[in-house]
Order: sequence, then C-alpha cells, then structure tokens
Amino acid sequence: MTALRRLLFFVVGLFLALPLIVVAGVSINQRQTLAFPPQGFSLSWYGQIFTNPEWRNALVASLTLAATSALLALLIALPLAWFLWRRLAPWANIFQLLGVAPFTLPPVITALGLLTFWATTGFYGQSWTAVISHGIFFITLPLVTLSLGFSAIDRSLVEAAATMGADDRTIFRTIVLPLILPYIVSGYAFAFVLSLNEYIVAYMTIGFTMETLPIKIFNALRYGYTPTMASVTVLFLVIAAVIFGLVARFGDLPKLLGALSEDK
Repeated sequence: MTALRRLLFFVVGLFLALPLIVVAGVSINQRQTLAFPPQGFSLSWYGQIFTNPEWRNALVASLTLAATSALLALLIALPLAWFLWRRLAPWANIFQLLGVAPFTLPPVITALGLLTFWATTGFYGQSWTAVISHGIFFITLPLVTLSLGFSAIDRSLVEAAATMGADDRTIFRTIVLPLILPYIVSGYAFAFVLSLNEYIVAYMTIGFTMETLPIKIFNALRYGYTPTMASVTVLFLVIAAVIFGLVARFGDLPKLLGALSEDK
C-alpha cells in the first residue's frame, strides 16, 4: 500500500512538473525555436534578459513595480491589522472585509474597475497608477499574514506594558513589532512575487506606456516565439522559489499559505 501511494505521488508530481520541464528545456534551446526536446544547449537566451535593452527595461520595470507596490500594500495593511487587533468591536470587521475584497474578486473585475477609475480621473497610463493599483489589489496578502501574526501575540504582554505606563507607540515599537516582523516580511514577499507575475491589472492600468515582463511577453508574441520567453518564465520560478524558500526557512510557510487559502 505504501509503495502504491508513493507511486501515485510520483506520477502526480511528474504530471505537475512536466510543463516546467518543457519550459526549462525550451529555455536552453540553441536554436531560436520553441522545440522540445531542446536542439543543442545554450544559455544565451537568459543573457538576452539582461543584455537586450527591451527585455532589461521590462525586468527593471517589473522589479520596481513589484517592490514599490508590495511596500504600499504593507504600509496600508500594517496599521489596519493593528487597528483590527486592538479593536474587538463587531463593526471593525467591516474594515477587514474592505481589505480583502480586492483580492477575492476576479482579477478582470478589479482591473476593469481600476481602468474606469484612472480613465475618469485622467491619469490612465501613468506608471505610478500601476503601483497604487497593485498595492490595493494585493493588500489582502500582508493583511492576512499580519492578522495571523497579531493573533499569535499574548495580550498579557501588552497589558503588562500598559500597566507599566507604556503608550501605544512604545508598545508597538518594543513589543509588537519584533513579534510580527516575520509576518511583515512574509506579507511583503507574497505581494512582491504575485505583483511580479501579474498581467491583467498592470495592462489595464498602464497599457503599453510601461512594459513589465508579463506585458512584454504578450507583446512579443505578436512577432513570433523565442526561447527568451521561456527563460523569463524560468527566472520567475527561480525568484519565487528563492523568496518562498527564505520564508519557509525563517517563518512558518505552511501556516501562512493555509491562512491565505482560507481567506481566498
């Protein structure tokens, strides 16, 4: 029975890994074609990401957008999670629902709403609108992880500090912040990775005025297929694996993912 179970897990794992194997094989193809098995071996397509100005600019745009929008989402989620943890009134849940609403809706609905808003205000196509849009769209991720972190804090520590005369600012800086720091980093990491790979909201917000890597891939499809697209995909996977690996190393990744899936 154990052998059969292991065989089943192996087959399922292989089935799930096959697309990744094919993409990785295409990315090292020596010829400019999306053939698999690869015809020859070459890492030049990975070099194209950094040496070709168009792909390099798209990479810088994606990293900049992901870093700034994840920071914005975290800056909004942190005081909101702190407020929800300190205020136990039933009406406070309304703010939590507002915080998770953008991510629970289908992305195309959120993207159309943001497109309408920015077009109405006259700011459509500005690069900073993509930062705000992604920050709002991904606020759920740090909000959920921070809420999980706050719920793990022993309230008696806060009560003891308040009894000793510490104000809210001192309590937050000396007690709360060190305890929730892993959850802050995790929330930022989740928002960063998803923003890096997001296409619909970014495209609806900035169109062709700024090309992120996902937008660049779709635009490049109009002129044919190149293994550079596959190498970008592998790069995305490596970045995500490294970031989630660090979260798993210094935090409780299964618990965080479980909280996100329950919220979703």
